[in-house]
Amino acid sequence: MIKAKYQSVLDLGEKLNVKDGDVREENGRLEVRGTAKTQYEKNLIWDEIKRVGGENPTDIMADIKVEDESVYAYHTVKSGESLSKIAKNYFKDPMKYTAIFEANRDILKNPDLIHPGQELKIPNL
Repeated sequence: MIKAKYQSVLDLGEKLNVKDGDVREENGRLEVRGTAKTQYEKNLIWDEIKRVGGENPTDIMADIKVEDESVYAYHTVKSGESLSKIAKNYFKDPMKYTAIFEANRDILKNPDLIHPGQELKIPNL
């Protein structure tokens, strides 16, 4: 029953390919463990837990680790995107595009010139 309540969390974990996933129901509480690729993906899972269970849910215990703590996320550029648009998506602030540019100087020479398919590192701020 409790598992059904949090099915969207489990589905998201599956979609994000969370590693070492373990889910069990014990004493009316759902225990979820796993390793997300990045902090951003861990945050997405927690956002979904809070969306379903409220700000401080007591019927779920989640232990989500992060595989790669050197970056906040990885982002594959889509057609029509700019660094400021990407910064707004991850940081809610388009002016943080400079941090993304600096983190990707190995592949970017100009902050105004990105191409679909490029894999960008989104830095921890």
